[in-house]
Amino acid sequence: MGNTELIKLLNEELTVDIAAQRSYAEIHDQLSAYLNELIKNDFDKLIAYLYRIDVNEQRLKSLLQHNPGEDAGNIIATLIIERQQQKIKTRQQFRPPGNDFDEEEKW
Repeated sequence: MGNTELIKLLNEELTVDIAAQRSYAEIHDQLSAYLNELIKNDFDKLIAYLYRIDVNEQRLKSLLQHNPGEDAGNIIATLIIERQQQKIKTRQQFRPPGNDFDEEEKW
């Protein structure tokens, strides 16, 4: 699974600006930094994003409780990326066959 679709989805749903052609580690680091900013400056916005993306609340709480020394932005970034990758995989599984061409080619 390429990172292009993941980056596009993150940029759309989180209104973050992750440049194309990034490695998983670069995506994770940039997302983690953005989430830490939200934790400090706009916690309500972070909560809204987590609900919109549908991050498992119980799993998040558990990970935060069991890893008190870990950076919260890191933990949340991992969960968000995992959830977005699940969405991408599900969309690919249920995409109707024959839709592998560009929108411009449709008539």
